Amino acid sequence: MAPPEPPFPRSTQGSDQGSTAALSAGAAVAAISVLAVVGPPLGLSPWLIALAAGGGLVALTVDAASFGGLGGHLLAEALPGGIGTARLRRIAIHEAGHVLIAADNHLPVKQVLVGSRACLREGLSANGSTQLEPPAHAKLPIEDLRRWSRVLQAGMVAEQVVYGGSRGGADDRALLGRLWGLSGYDVATAQQEQRRARREVEQGLRQRRSELEQQAERLLLEAS
Repeated sequence: MAPPEPPFPRSTQGSDQGSTAALSAGAAVAAISVLAVVGPPLGLSPWLIALAAGGGLVALTVDAASFGGLGGHLLAEALPGGIGTARLRRIAIHEAGHVLIAADNHLPVKQVLVGSRACLREGLSANGSTQLEPPAHAKLPIEDLRRWSRVLQAGMVAEQVVYGGSRGGADDRALLGRLWGLSGYDVATAQQEQRRARREVEQGLRQRRSELEQQAERLLLEAS
């Protein structure tokens, strides 16, 4: 009988989705408040203000129901003037980190997605995704856990190296926590090993920054 496949085949990034959703809602409320105050002196009809308010709320509802709150991300990635491109490049840097470190640790990469649109087409509520070959067993030996610790933290570390901080990686951290938990190690050991793995990855990616950025450019070309 084939060994069961653990429920963690993908590494995804999307930790800023909640903040973007909150930002979108806040912006809508602020816009409605401004219209309510300055609209009448400018001659705007209260009906138009109410219609605009209703339209904004409907748009937020549709975004949450149909796109999992990714509408703001889709809009941001499509912005002109290099804004959308810069956002996609940051996502590509994150995924490139996973790709490079996965190759170093002999973990096969099945698919890489850059951008919310590409993820939505695959049914994922994320900004980017690196699909990895899942481990054969849920309970892993320490050496395999160390490899996964390096690979799953590589996206966050890549952002840290290039941008000085990471936005994505909440799913990566949760996935890594599940791996260590299922394998039966205590929290202190898991945290110590993950910190060590992160230091190793950061040192390696800083030395290979040009390679990291070249890999990100390749991912962007494939996504375009």
